[in-house]
Amino acid sequence: MRFRRIAVVGRAGAGGDRIRAALDEVVAVASGFGSSVAVEASLVPLVPGVDAADVRSDEIDLLVSLGGDGTLLRAARSVFGRGVPVLGINLGGLGFLTSVSGTGVGAALGRVLDGQLAIEERRTLEAEVRTPAGEVRGRFRVLNDVVVHGAGAAQVLRLDLWVGPQDDLQEIGSYSGDGVILATPTGSTAYSLSAGGPIVVPEMHCFLVTPILPHTLAVRPLVVPGREEITVTALDRREPLFLTADGREGGPVGHSDRVVVRMGAFRVPLVRLPEHSFFATLRQKLNWAVRPLDGS
Repeated sequence: MRFRRIAVVGRAGAGGDRIRAALDEVVAVASGFGSSVAVEASLVPLVPGVDAADVRSDEIDLLVSLGGDGTLLRAARSVFGRGVPVLGINLGGLGFLTSVSGTGVGAALGRVLDGQLAIEERRTLEAEVRTPAGEVRGRFRVLNDVVVHGAGAAQVLRLDLWVGPQDDLQEIGSYSGDGVILATPTGSTAYSLSAGGPIVVPEMHCFLVTPILPHTLAVRPLVVPGREEITVTALDRREPLFLTADGREGGPVGHSDRVVVRMGAFRVPLVRLPEHSFFATLRQKLNWAVRPLDGS
């Protein structure tokens, strides 16, 4: 696999010196492999002489994300459905999705351009907001999760959950709480994990239904087969709902609307170095590698 045209995205205002140094390494290494580099418009002032990139262009072979998981999610959204590999370089905090540390940009990118890489095809979700008449008035595609929650602060909701196709819905149950998270296996280490959901290996063909602070101990996270659909409706028609997709974009959900979530039709190819497996990331990020001292 050869990457001749590389585009870079990142947050210019976050850690300016770090992102400038990372950009310099990317440009230098890519040049050594005969690859061209362009950056999104906000990064142009940091790398004089490098052109601005249209990250949605079909000319891109590789998309490099400089930042944390939020930046990588934004990068992934810009190439949804196009099969462009995304390499995440972590300049942020926890960074479950990013593959490369900000301290080893040059060496890691050199290995990728030399073909020493693995591609993980990550599953996506598609969510639709439908009116009572069945009209779709909002569609969202995500790599991590879709969250249905209240539009106000500290607002308790009453939600009803259903599984199956729209002409044969089976009720899962209803509960009061702060909302519900519908997450991919990739998103199982994000908001869903903080809400008590399980960690799911990315290769699994399933998605998660994780209640947010339910007002009963009987309600627990649910792992649903990837062939199913989940429908969320409001039992309390007085309070508006809101849908958030991958922590950023979203929109209101009307009192009588339903949110229908299913597995997406395409996957996002994430670039990994061969030694950076999912379980190695868990050990590092969650501190699962602690062992007792000798003689203890």
